[in-house]
Amino acid sequence: MVLYTVNRKYEAFAIARLKSQKIEYLVQPVDRNKINLFFGKPECIHAIRCLVTRPLNQLTPEEDFILGAMLGYDICAQCERYCARKSKSSA
Repeated sequence: MVLYTVNRKYEAFAIARLKSQKIEYLVQPVDRNKINLFFGKPECIHAIRCLVTRPLNQLTPEEDFILGAMLGYDICAQCERYCARKSKSSA
């Protein structure tokens, strides 16, 4: 699975390209100028639709950890990030 943050002016092009290759995707607005474009296997995108229901900076530490793991980020770094976010949220 891939997360690509891109300027909105490229949204139509990126979606057309994904559709032409029959790749599942999900668009999430970031701000007025940018979007997050998740794409990959249908199972992963379905999970993202269930998991990412608000802006990424508003995810719980657990949701953030799962997303990072799904994106293939270094698992040890994700564990450190999770613990830092968890201790910050319980302070």
